Amino acid sequence: MSAFGVQEQTPDDDLRTLFGQSSAVFATFTGPEHAVEAASPAFLAAFGEEREHGFTALLDETYRSGETRTRRDVRVVRGSGPHEREAFFDLTCEPRRTAARDLLGVQVIGVETTQVKHAQRLTAEHRALLEQIARQAPLSEVLDGMARCIEELAPEELLVSVLLADPDGRHLRHGAAPSLPAFYNEAIDGIATGEGVGSCGTAAHRREPVIVTDIGTDPFWDDFRDLAQRAGLGACWSTPILARDGGLLGTFAMYHRTARVPQDTDLALIRLFAGTAALAIERHHLEVARQAADARAEAAREALALAVEAERELRAEAERRADAAAELAAQMRTAAAEQARSPHPELCQLGGRAGCAEPAEIKVADSWGDSAWGCAVHVEEALIHVRSVFIAGEELGGLGAYLNR
Repeated sequence: MSAFGVQEQTPDDDLRTLFGQSSAVFATFTGPEHAVEAASPAFLAAFGEEREHGFTALLDETYRSGETRTRRDVRVVRGSGPHEREAFFDLTCEPRRTAARDLLGVQVIGVETTQVKHAQRLTAEHRALLEQIARQAPLSEVLDGMARCIEELAPEELLVSVLLADPDGRHLRHGAAPSLPAFYNEAIDGIATGEGVGSCGTAAHRREPVIVTDIGTDPFWDDFRDLAQRAGLGACWSTPILARDGGLLGTFAMYHRTARVPQDTDLALIRLFAGTAALAIERHHLEVARQAADARAEAAREALALAVEAERELRAEAERRADAAAELAAQMRTAAAEQARSPHPELCQLGGRAGCAEPAEIKVADSWGDSAWGCAVHVEEALIHVRSVFIAGEELGGLGAYLNR
Protein backbone atom coordinates (compact mmCIF):
# COMPACT_ATOMS: atom_id res chain seq x y z
CA MET A 1 0.00 0.00 0.00
CA SER A 2 1.17 3.54 -0.67
CA ALA A 3 -0.06 7.01 -1.45
CA PHE A 4 -0.41 8.31 -5.00
CA GLY A 5 2.99 9.76 -5.64
CA VAL A 6 5.42 11.62 -3.46
CA GLN A 7 5.48 14.99 -5.18
CA GLU A 8 2.44 17.24 -5.44
CA GLN A 9 1.03 17.10 -8.97
CA THR A 10 -0.69 19.96 -10.77
CA PRO A 11 -3.43 19.50 -13.39
CA ASP A 12 -0.93 20.47 -16.11
CA ASP A 13 1.47 17.80 -14.84
CA ASP A 14 -1.30 15.21 -15.04
CA LEU A 15 -2.19 16.23 -18.59
CA ARG A 16 1.45 15.98 -19.65
CA THR A 17 1.58 12.53 -18.04
CA LEU A 18 -1.53 11.43 -19.90
CA PHE A 19 -0.90 12.98 -23.29
CA GLY A 20 2.64 14.26 -23.42
CA GLN A 21 4.22 11.35 -25.25
CA SER A 22 3.83 9.88 -28.71
CA SER A 23 5.70 7.20 -30.62
CA ALA A 24 6.98 7.36 -34.19
CA VAL A 25 6.76 4.33 -36.49
CA PHE A 26 8.89 3.44 -39.49
CA ALA A 27 8.97 0.53 -41.96
CA THR A 28 10.19 -0.29 -45.46
CA PHE A 29 8.56 -2.81 -47.78
CA THR A 30 9.77 -4.47 -50.96
CA GLY A 31 7.82 -5.49 -54.02
CA PRO A 32 4.11 -5.58 -54.74
CA GLU A 33 3.60 -8.10 -51.93
CA HIS A 34 5.04 -5.58 -49.49
CA ALA A 35 7.53 -7.86 -47.84
CA VAL A 36 8.92 -6.25 -44.69
CA GLU A 37 12.54 -5.24 -45.18
CA ALA A 38 12.94 -3.22 -42.00
CA ALA A 39 10.61 -1.98 -39.29
CA SER A 40 10.86 -0.18 -35.98
CA PRO A 41 9.69 -1.99 -32.83
CA ALA A 42 6.90 0.58 -32.43
CA PHE A 43 5.62 -0.25 -35.93
CA LEU A 44 5.65 -4.00 -35.29
CA ALA A 45 3.91 -3.51 -31.94
CA ALA A 46 1.18 -1.44 -33.57
CA PHE A 47 0.65 -3.13 -36.93
CA GLY A 48 2.27 -6.55 -36.56
CA GLU A 49 2.63 -8.48 -39.77
CA GLU A 50 -1.01 -8.84 -40.75
CA ARG A 51 -1.36 -5.17 -41.73
CA GLU A 52 -5.10 -4.85 -41.29
CA HIS A 53 -7.29 -1.75 -40.99
CA GLY A 54 -6.86 -0.64 -44.60
CA PHE A 55 -3.12 -0.35 -44.24
CA THR A 56 -2.47 -2.85 -47.03
CA ALA A 57 -4.74 -0.85 -49.34
CA LEU A 58 -2.67 2.24 -48.59
CA LEU A 59 0.53 0.35 -49.49
CA ASP A 60 -1.08 -0.95 -52.70
CA GLU A 61 -2.18 2.53 -53.75
CA THR A 62 1.27 4.02 -53.14
CA TYR A 63 3.04 1.22 -54.98
CA ARG A 64 0.62 1.30 -57.92
CA SER A 65 0.65 5.08 -58.38
CA GLY A 66 4.29 5.63 -57.54
CA GLU A 67 3.22 8.71 -55.64
CA THR A 68 3.30 9.67 -51.98
CA ARG A 69 0.10 9.04 -50.07
CA THR A 70 -0.86 10.41 -46.63
CA ARG A 71 -3.57 9.16 -44.33
CA ARG A 72 -4.65 10.68 -41.02
CA ASP A 73 -6.24 8.91 -38.11
CA VAL A 74 -5.61 5.40 -39.35
CA ARG A 75 -7.31 3.24 -36.73
CA VAL A 76 -5.59 0.15 -35.36
CA VAL A 77 -7.21 -2.23 -32.87
CA ARG A 78 -4.84 -3.88 -30.43
CA GLY A 79 -5.73 -6.99 -28.44
CA SER A 80 -9.13 -8.63 -28.33
CA GLY A 81 -12.08 -9.11 -26.02
CA PRO A 82 -11.86 -7.14 -22.77
CA HIS A 83 -8.23 -6.29 -23.55
CA GLU A 84 -9.08 -4.67 -26.87
CA ARG A 85 -7.76 -1.13 -27.26
CA GLU A 86 -7.72 1.20 -30.24
CA ALA A 87 -4.83 3.32 -31.49
CA PHE A 88 -4.61 6.02 -34.17
CA PHE A 89 -1.74 6.97 -36.50
CA ASP A 90 -0.95 9.63 -39.08
CA LEU A 91 0.94 7.83 -41.86
CA THR A 92 2.91 8.91 -44.92
CA CYS A 93 3.71 6.25 -47.56
CA GLU A 94 6.44 7.09 -50.08
CA PRO A 95 7.61 5.02 -53.05
CA ARG A 96 11.17 3.57 -52.81
CA ARG A 97 13.22 3.74 -55.97
CA THR A 98 16.62 2.68 -57.20
CA ALA A 99 19.18 5.14 -58.50
CA ALA A 100 17.69 4.48 -61.93
CA ARG A 101 14.28 5.45 -60.62
CA ASP A 102 12.95 1.91 -60.74
CA LEU A 103 10.29 1.20 -58.12
CA LEU A 104 11.51 -1.07 -55.30
CA GLY A 105 8.72 -0.82 -52.77
CA VAL A 106 7.20 1.52 -50.21
CA GLN A 107 8.54 3.35 -47.20
CA VAL A 108 6.18 4.25 -44.31
CA ILE A 109 6.79 6.99 -41.75
CA GLY A 110 4.18 7.85 -39.17
CA VAL A 111 3.40 9.04 -35.69
CA GLU A 112 0.87 7.70 -33.23
CA THR A 113 -1.92 10.18 -32.51
CA THR A 114 -3.83 8.06 -30.01
CA GLN A 115 -2.99 10.34 -27.13
CA VAL A 116 -4.06 13.38 -29.15
CA LYS A 117 -7.37 11.66 -29.84
CA HIS A 118 -7.73 10.75 -26.20
CA ALA A 119 -6.84 14.28 -25.15
CA GLN A 120 -9.52 15.66 -27.45
CA ARG A 121 -12.01 13.16 -26.15
CA LEU A 122 -11.02 13.79 -22.53
CA THR A 123 -11.50 17.51 -23.05
CA ALA A 124 -14.90 16.95 -24.65
CA GLU A 125 -16.00 14.46 -21.98
CA HIS A 126 -14.78 16.69 -19.19
CA ARG A 127 -16.61 19.66 -20.68
CA ALA A 128 -19.77 17.56 -20.94
CA LEU A 129 -19.45 16.52 -17.29
CA LEU A 130 -19.03 20.15 -16.21
CA GLU A 131 -22.10 21.10 -18.27
CA GLN A 132 -24.08 18.32 -16.58
CA ILE A 133 -22.98 19.59 -13.17
CA ALA A 134 -23.86 23.18 -14.14
CA ARG A 135 -27.38 22.22 -15.24
CA GLN A 136 -27.80 20.16 -12.07
CA ALA A 137 -28.15 16.78 -13.74
CA PRO A 138 -28.80 13.89 -11.31
CA LEU A 139 -25.62 12.98 -9.43
CA SER A 140 -25.92 9.31 -10.40
CA GLU A 141 -26.00 10.31 -14.08
CA VAL A 142 -22.88 12.47 -13.74
CA LEU A 143 -20.89 9.85 -11.80
CA ASP A 144 -21.93 7.01 -14.10
CA GLY A 145 -20.87 9.00 -17.17
CA MET A 146 -17.56 9.89 -15.55
CA ALA A 147 -16.84 6.25 -14.68
CA ARG A 148 -17.55 5.08 -18.22
CA CYS A 149 -15.40 7.85 -19.67
CA ILE A 150 -12.41 6.84 -17.54
CA GLU A 151 -12.83 3.16 -18.38
CA GLU A 152 -12.80 3.96 -22.10
CA LEU A 153 -9.88 6.39 -21.91
CA ALA A 154 -7.61 4.15 -19.82
CA PRO A 155 -4.84 2.41 -21.80
CA GLU A 156 -5.67 -0.93 -20.16
CA GLU A 157 -8.90 -2.48 -18.93
CA LEU A 158 -10.04 -1.16 -15.58
CA LEU A 159 -13.29 -0.83 -13.64
CA VAL A 160 -14.24 2.38 -11.88
CA SER A 161 -16.25 2.74 -8.69
CA VAL A 162 -17.44 5.83 -6.82
CA LEU A 163 -18.75 5.50 -3.25
CA LEU A 164 -20.51 8.35 -1.44
CA ALA A 165 -19.96 9.13 2.23
CA ASP A 166 -22.86 9.30 4.66
CA PRO A 167 -23.25 12.69 6.38
CA ASP A 168 -21.47 11.33 9.48
CA GLY A 169 -18.58 10.00 7.37
CA ARG A 170 -18.82 6.55 8.94
CA HIS A 171 -20.21 4.60 6.01
CA LEU A 172 -19.89 4.58 2.22
CA ARG A 173 -22.85 4.16 -0.12
CA HIS A 174 -23.01 3.10 -3.77
CA GLY A 175 -22.56 6.03 -6.15
CA ALA A 176 -21.56 4.59 -9.53
CA ALA A 177 -19.85 1.45 -10.79
CA PRO A 178 -21.19 0.62 -14.26
CA SER A 179 -18.81 -2.26 -14.96
CA LEU A 180 -18.70 -4.01 -11.58
CA PRO A 181 -21.10 -6.92 -10.98
CA ALA A 182 -24.39 -6.00 -9.31
CA PHE A 183 -23.82 -8.49 -6.48
CA TYR A 184 -20.50 -6.82 -5.69
CA ASN A 185 -22.01 -3.32 -5.63
CA GLU A 186 -24.80 -4.52 -3.35
CA ALA A 187 -22.34 -6.23 -0.98
CA ILE A 188 -20.14 -3.16 -0.44
CA ASP A 189 -23.00 -0.66 -0.30
CA GLY A 190 -22.89 0.75 3.23
CA ILE A 191 -19.43 -0.51 4.24
CA ALA A 192 -17.87 1.22 7.22
CA THR A 193 -14.92 3.56 6.97
CA GLY A 194 -11.98 2.37 9.01
CA GLU A 195 -8.44 1.08 9.03
CA GLY A 196 -8.14 -2.17 7.11
CA VAL A 197 -11.66 -2.06 5.60
CA GLY A 198 -10.62 -2.79 2.02
CA SER A 199 -9.06 -0.08 -0.11
CA CYS A 200 -11.98 2.36 -0.02
CA GLY A 201 -12.85 2.09 3.67
CA THR A 202 -9.18 2.62 4.57
CA ALA A 203 -8.72 5.52 2.14
CA ALA A 204 -11.82 7.23 3.56
CA HIS A 205 -10.58 6.69 7.11
CA ARG A 206 -7.05 7.91 6.42
CA ARG A 207 -8.15 10.74 4.11
CA GLU A 208 -5.35 9.68 1.77
CA PRO A 209 -4.95 7.36 -1.25
CA VAL A 210 -4.48 3.64 -0.68
CA ILE A 211 -3.03 1.32 -3.33
CA VAL A 212 -3.60 -2.43 -3.02
CA THR A 213 -1.65 -4.09 -5.80
CA ASP A 214 -2.71 -7.66 -4.95
CA ILE A 215 -6.12 -8.26 -3.39
CA GLY A 216 -5.29 -11.94 -3.03
CA THR A 217 -2.63 -11.31 -0.38
CA ASP A 218 -3.26 -7.87 1.10
CA PRO A 219 -4.59 -7.96 4.71
CA PHE A 220 -6.87 -5.00 4.04
CA TRP A 221 -8.99 -7.36 1.94
CA ASP A 222 -9.25 -10.27 4.39
CA ASP A 223 -12.98 -9.69 4.90
CA PHE A 224 -13.69 -9.09 1.21
CA ARG A 225 -11.28 -11.44 -0.55
CA ASP A 226 -13.86 -14.09 -1.46
CA LEU A 227 -16.21 -11.40 -2.74
CA ALA A 228 -13.44 -9.87 -4.88
CA GLN A 229 -12.51 -13.27 -6.29
CA ARG A 230 -16.14 -13.91 -7.28
CA ALA A 231 -16.12 -10.54 -9.06
CA GLY A 232 -12.80 -11.31 -10.78
CA LEU A 233 -10.84 -8.46 -9.18
CA GLY A 234 -7.08 -8.53 -8.61
CA ALA A 235 -6.08 -4.98 -7.61
CA CYS A 236 -7.77 -1.88 -6.25
CA TRP A 237 -6.49 1.68 -5.95
CA SER A 238 -8.69 4.08 -4.02
CA THR A 239 -8.45 7.77 -3.22
CA PRO A 240 -10.74 9.83 -0.97
CA ILE A 241 -12.93 12.49 -2.55
CA LEU A 242 -12.62 15.53 -0.32
CA ALA A 243 -14.61 18.75 -0.12
CA ARG A 244 -12.95 22.14 -0.20
CA ASP A 245 -13.11 22.26 3.60
CA GLY A 246 -11.48 18.83 3.89
CA GLY A 247 -14.70 16.96 4.66
CA LEU A 248 -15.16 13.45 3.27
CA LEU A 249 -17.45 13.24 0.24
CA GLY A 250 -16.67 9.68 -0.85
CA THR A 251 -14.04 7.53 -2.54
CA PHE A 252 -12.91 7.01 -6.11
CA ALA A 253 -11.53 3.57 -6.95
CA MET A 254 -9.94 1.81 -9.91
CA TYR A 255 -10.08 -1.99 -10.06
CA HIS A 256 -8.00 -4.29 -12.25
CA ARG A 257 -8.59 -7.91 -13.12
CA THR A 258 -5.05 -8.91 -12.19
CA ALA A 259 -2.56 -7.86 -9.56
CA ARG A 260 -0.56 -4.91 -10.81
CA VAL A 261 1.15 -1.66 -9.88
CA PRO A 262 -0.47 1.58 -11.09
CA GLN A 263 1.20 3.51 -13.88
CA ASP A 264 1.65 7.28 -13.92
CA THR A 265 -1.24 7.57 -16.39
CA ASP A 266 -3.54 5.71 -13.98
CA LEU A 267 -2.70 8.06 -11.12
CA ALA A 268 -3.10 11.11 -13.36
CA LEU A 269 -6.60 9.97 -14.37
CA ILE A 270 -7.51 9.45 -10.72
CA ARG A 271 -6.36 12.91 -9.71
CA LEU A 272 -8.11 14.62 -12.61
CA PHE A 273 -11.46 12.95 -12.11
CA ALA A 274 -11.43 12.88 -8.32
CA GLY A 275 -11.56 16.68 -8.47
CA THR A 276 -14.46 16.56 -10.93
CA ALA A 277 -16.29 14.07 -8.71
CA ALA A 278 -15.78 16.37 -5.71
CA LEU A 279 -17.29 19.26 -7.65
CA ALA A 280 -20.31 17.18 -8.67
CA ILE A 281 -20.93 15.83 -5.17
CA GLU A 282 -20.55 19.22 -3.48
CA ARG A 283 -22.90 20.77 -6.03
CA HIS A 284 -25.37 17.95 -5.33
CA HIS A 285 -25.16 18.55 -1.57
CA LEU A 286 -25.77 22.26 -2.07
CA GLU A 287 -28.79 21.54 -4.25
CA VAL A 288 -30.20 19.07 -1.72
CA ALA A 289 -29.68 21.64 1.06
CA ARG A 290 -31.36 24.33 -1.05
CA GLN A 291 -34.35 22.10 -1.77
CA ALA A 292 -34.65 21.23 1.93
CA ALA A 293 -34.50 24.93 2.83
CA ASP A 294 -37.16 25.70 0.21
CA ALA A 295 -39.35 22.92 1.60
CA ARG A 296 -38.97 24.26 5.13
CA ALA A 297 -39.75 27.79 3.95
CA GLU A 298 -42.85 26.57 2.09
CA ALA A 299 -43.99 24.61 5.16
CA ALA A 300 -43.46 27.72 7.28
CA ARG A 301 -45.49 29.82 4.83
CA GLU A 302 -48.31 27.26 4.88
CA ALA A 303 -48.23 27.10 8.69
CA LEU A 304 -48.32 30.90 8.86
CA ALA A 305 -51.28 31.02 6.45
CA LEU A 306 -53.14 28.46 8.59
CA ALA A 307 -52.34 30.43 11.74
CA VAL A 308 -53.58 33.66 10.14
CA GLU A 309 -56.79 31.95 9.01
CA ALA A 310 -57.30 30.39 12.45
CA GLU A 311 -56.70 33.78 14.10
CA ARG A 312 -59.23 35.35 11.70
CA GLU A 313 -61.81 32.67 12.56
CA LEU A 314 -61.16 33.03 16.28
CA ARG A 315 -61.51 36.78 16.01
CA ALA A 316 -64.82 36.39 14.15
CA GLU A 317 -66.05 33.87 16.70
CA ALA A 318 -65.04 36.19 19.53
CA GLU A 319 -66.97 38.99 17.86
CA ARG A 320 -70.02 36.73 17.47
CA ARG A 321 -69.80 35.70 21.11
CA ALA A 322 -69.42 39.33 22.18
CA ASP A 323 -72.52 40.26 20.19
CA ALA A 324 -74.44 37.35 21.70
CA ALA A 325 -73.29 38.28 25.20
CA ALA A 326 -74.33 41.88 24.66
CA GLU A 327 -77.74 40.77 23.41
CA LEU A 328 -78.16 38.41 26.38
CA ALA A 329 -77.14 41.12 28.79
CA ALA A 330 -79.73 43.44 27.25
CA GLN A 331 -82.38 40.74 27.56
CA MET A 332 -81.44 40.14 31.16
CA ARG A 333 -81.59 43.84 31.94
CA THR A 334 -84.99 44.07 30.26
CA ALA A 335 -86.24 41.02 32.18
CA ALA A 336 -84.88 42.38 35.43
CA ALA A 337 -86.56 45.73 34.85
CA GLU A 338 -89.84 44.01 34.00
CA GLN A 339 -89.69 41.85 37.10
CA ALA A 340 -88.85 44.86 39.22
CA ARG A 341 -92.15 46.36 38.18
CA SER A 342 -94.09 43.14 38.84
CA PRO A 343 -95.51 42.56 42.33
CA HIS A 344 -94.28 39.61 44.33
CA PRO A 345 -97.02 36.90 44.25
CA GLU A 346 -98.04 35.19 47.42
CA LEU A 347 -98.46 31.67 46.03
CA CYS A 348 -96.22 29.46 43.88
CA GLN A 349 -96.56 30.14 40.14
CA LEU A 350 -94.81 26.92 39.04
CA GLY A 351 -97.65 24.50 39.77
CA GLY A 352 -98.89 24.54 36.19
CA ARG A 353 -102.62 24.35 35.39
CA ALA A 354 -103.26 22.42 38.60
CA GLY A 355 -101.81 25.32 40.55
CA CYS A 356 -99.90 25.21 43.81
CA ALA A 357 -101.00 26.47 47.23
CA GLU A 358 -97.49 26.75 48.61
CA PRO A 359 -96.08 30.21 49.27
CA ALA A 360 -93.83 31.77 46.59
CA GLU A 361 -90.32 31.81 48.03
CA ILE A 362 -87.83 31.63 45.12
CA LYS A 363 -87.67 33.56 41.83
CA VAL A 364 -86.38 31.84 38.68
CA ALA A 365 -85.79 33.21 35.15
CA ASP A 366 -84.55 32.08 31.78
CA SER A 367 -82.72 33.66 28.88
CA TRP A 368 -85.95 34.37 27.01
CA GLY A 369 -86.92 36.93 29.60
CA ASP A 370 -89.58 34.79 31.36
CA SER A 371 -89.53 34.64 35.13
CA ALA A 372 -91.70 33.32 37.95
CA TRP A 373 -91.88 32.79 41.70
CA GLY A 374 -92.25 29.33 43.13
CA CYS A 375 -92.02 27.07 46.09
CA ALA A 376 -88.85 25.07 46.75
CA VAL A 377 -90.29 21.85 45.27
CA HIS A 378 -91.42 23.35 41.96
CA VAL A 379 -88.26 25.49 41.63
CA GLU A 380 -86.18 22.33 41.94
CA GLU A 381 -88.31 20.69 39.21
CA ALA A 382 -87.87 23.75 37.00
CA LEU A 383 -84.12 23.71 37.43
CA ILE A 384 -84.09 20.05 36.44
CA HIS A 385 -86.44 20.31 33.44
CA VAL A 386 -85.70 23.75 32.00
CA ARG A 387 -82.32 24.27 30.41
CA SER A 388 -80.24 27.33 31.06
CA VAL A 389 -79.75 30.05 28.47
CA PHE A 390 -76.45 28.58 27.47
CA ILE A 391 -77.72 25.08 26.61
CA ALA A 392 -81.51 25.41 26.20
CA GLY A 393 -83.01 24.14 22.98
CA GLU A 394 -86.07 25.69 21.44
CA GLU A 395 -87.64 22.27 20.93
CA LEU A 396 -87.89 21.87 24.73
CA GLY A 397 -89.43 25.30 25.23
CA GLY A 398 -88.61 27.84 27.91
CA LEU A 399 -90.02 28.61 31.30
CA GLY A 400 -93.24 29.93 29.69
CA ALA A 401 -93.94 26.53 28.16
CA TYR A 402 -93.24 24.88 31.48
CA LEU A 403 -95.74 27.15 33.27
CA ASN A 404 -98.47 26.16 30.78
CA ARG A 405 -97.82 22.41 30.81
